[in-house]
Amino acid sequence: MENKFKYSDDNKRYHTLTYYYKKKFNTKVCKVSLNANFTCPNIDGKVGFGGCIYCSKLGSGDYAGNPNESLIEQFEKGKEIMQRKWPNAKFIAYFQANTNTYAPIERLKECFEPFIEKDDCIGLSIATRSDSITDECLDYLEDINKRTYLIVELGLQTIHEKTSKLINRCSTLDNFDKMVKKLKQRNINVVAHIINGLPYETEEMMIETVKHLNNLNIEGIKIHMLGILKGTPLEKYYQNNKFHILTKEEYVNIVVKQLEYLNEEIVIHRLTEDPNPNDIIEPTWLIKKFTILNEIDKIMSTRNLYQGDKVKEKKKNEQ
Repeated sequence: MENKFKYSDDNKRYHTLTYYYKKKFNTKVCKVSLNANFTCPNIDGKVGFGGCIYCSKLGSGDYAGNPNESLIEQFEKGKEIMQRKWPNAKFIAYFQANTNTYAPIERLKECFEPFIEKDDCIGLSIATRSDSITDECLDYLEDINKRTYLIVELGLQTIHEKTSKLINRCSTLDNFDKMVKKLKQRNINVVAHIINGLPYETEEMMIETVKHLNNLNIEGIKIHMLGILKGTPLEKYYQNNKFHILTKEEYVNIVVKQLEYLNEEIVIHRLTEDPNPNDIIEPTWLIKKFTILNEIDKIMSTRNLYQGDKVKEKKKNEQ
């Protein structure tokens, strides 16, 4: 069946990051994950202790660089690996581990400025929390955005307060919405992270989270599947409560429905978690990332579905 999706030049029926980068930069673009040794306000006691219950000791930076090496060393090593496959690629410095705006401005400048000046680095992607961007930091991010391509990645995970409390998120939906608005007022690109399969959430609840993001004018989204990793508080919680873990089939079907409800302009940065096989306890099917992506493609093609179908259907019914 012919693919008529306007934000794709291959078999994908959703707005892929590869397509977006190709149109914007006219080349392959790779993100090099970095660990700048930041902490988190949900770890050091400012808003909470222990962190979100699913986070590893590396603060979701399991594939980031070695924190014992300088950021430039981490970048060069990551770049070298990627260049073996994509010799003509350009690179984005991805500050991934923990909360990458949770520090004094001078510390942030020490981390970010060297990459703004690098010829082979076309931009920055900064992962952080909505409660960890001060007004001074906003001013600095606005300045960076004028000098290079910038993405600020904000963890939302869920819009449901009961779930947020259970996972020790220590952040509110209202705070997230307000920070997205502040960033957008300064023309800064925002990518939101959400997690499917959080304890006791229904399919409807996960779809509601996506619907909410449609109203925030974000540029992109990362959809993760909850992974239970060794040594995390979630491991102990699962041992004691045995909540339902989504099957691969359940997860794929939920993601397909979420894509239908998501504005087609929103770029899909990720559709599944990518855990370290040595650390994952459940679900083990997460290890087969490309199988999951292929299943999503297969279902969307077989059912003739596209990202944003439900949005268009709703607009048509309202006319």
